[in-house]
Amino acid sequence: MCINESKQSHQWYYNFKYLIVGVLFGIVFVKAEVISWFRIQEMFRIQSFHMYGIIGSAVLIGALSVWLIKTFKIKTIHGEEITFSDKKFNRGQIYGGLTFGLGWGLTGACPGPLFAQIGVGATVVIVTLLSAIAGTWVYGRFREQLPH
Repeated sequence: MCINESKQSHQWYYNFKYLIVGVLFGIVFVKAEVISWFRIQEMFRIQSFHMYGIIGSAVLIGALSVWLIKTFKIKTIHGEEITFSDKKFNRGQIYGGLTFGLGWGLTGACPGPLFAQIGVGATVVIVTLLSAIAGTWVYGRFREQLPH
């Protein structure tokens, strides 16, 4: 299922770089108020541009990054090729997007900020995290029977 999975094996401490990047990313989320329930509610009520600006910036940076990788055939830091595969659109993406948006609006959290919210002391978000994990497991368990 994973298309760009590295074929190289690494020592157990190799993944610490991801921990460091994750902590830094969490700090940025906190400082930019991305984890604020009130900012998320403002977005869904169309009362503020703050979250739209952040999400729009992320989309533009992502699109630019993909374009640069494809144009200059950039490789990973270990010299492995980065490939992109086309994905076919299907109605399951509509259902998934609606479910995701509904959950985001109700809980005030999407998967990225969950850990940062817990880290700043909003421990009630642990329920949302456990629900996200359970939903991921259920999807994985019944993936073959779902509309794709």
